Amino acid sequence: MLSAKVGTSYYVAPQVLARKYDHACDLWSCGVIMYVIMCGYPPFCGERESETLAQVKSGKFTFKKADWCGISEDAKDLIRGLLKLEPRQRLTSEQALDQDWIKNWAPRAPKVPSLPANFVANLRSFRSQNRLKKAALHIIAGQLNESEIKGLRGVFQALDGNQDGLLSGRELKEGLLKAGLENIPADLMRILDDVDSDGSGIVDYTEFLAATLDEQLYKQEDVCWSAFRLFDRDGDGKISQDELRFVISKGNDKKLADDKVIEEIISTVDTSGDGKIDFQEFMAMMNSAAKHRCPSSVAATTVRMSSGSCTTSLSSSSS
Repeated sequence: MLSAKVGTSYYVAPQVLARKYDHACDLWSCGVIMYVIMCGYPPFCGERESETLAQVKSGKFTFKKADWCGISEDAKDLIRGLLKLEPRQRLTSEQALDQDWIKNWAPRAPKVPSLPANFVANLRSFRSQNRLKKAALHIIAGQLNESEIKGLRGVFQALDGNQDGLLSGRELKEGLLKAGLENIPADLMRILDDVDSDGSGIVDYTEFLAATLDEQLYKQEDVCWSAFRLFDRDGDGKISQDELRFVISKGNDKKLADDKVIEEIISTVDTSGDGKIDFQEFMAMMNSAAKHRCPSSVAATTVRMSSGSCTTSLSSSSS
């Protein structure tokens, strides 16, 4: 038996805290790691370290339905076996390796994760946004933490058939069909072209996130502030034409956005008429709805996933 109190609060076994433990503590830590890999956050996590350690000592954890509805029971059973509070009841390494989830490569895992309820509506809405808002969404997508985009990451990986980190029109269409979406928009390729910001003919991960972010996430004031500050390069509280041109063209010397386009963007957002965009005007733009809303034929489509455990609907209000 060992007695040194070592380890990190999120991953440490209760017996380590009691200063009386053996190799079974490592199986507990493996269970915590597996939990984190599956949902993006630890099973024991308090506001303060003392709260986290109290949760560890209790050994009580849950599988929140919203985050675990696409995870097979085999995976959950393995985690339950590894996170047994009593070491004698905890799985040994041999027993863990003999579990179906590992031995048979997660045989009952759903093949396609559930699509967010407003997935297609967000794609269509993105196409109708002005270039400043699209650029802002790209910046926001690059700054979000893993827990905020976990669901979209899973969708992207499922759609990315050859796992090259890029989506082609064919992959997107086939993925939507596998997800049970029968009424695929006829203008899907035009939507994809607009999502493809760099004109490469394919959609990368950041472009995908920017086009599918839920508006409730990107309309938060602190999120918009982070994006605004990257446009406002000199920190004077306003976005000038030069600053806007620099960001939209991604800092290249080539003028991907010519003067006429920049002037049009400024005039659309600049309600005060000073030729610049302040944060209030920027926030109003981010809160504005797209010009074209999702047709009811697409909005009413029900998406049923192959797992059978998650069912979502596309509602017209989502666009």
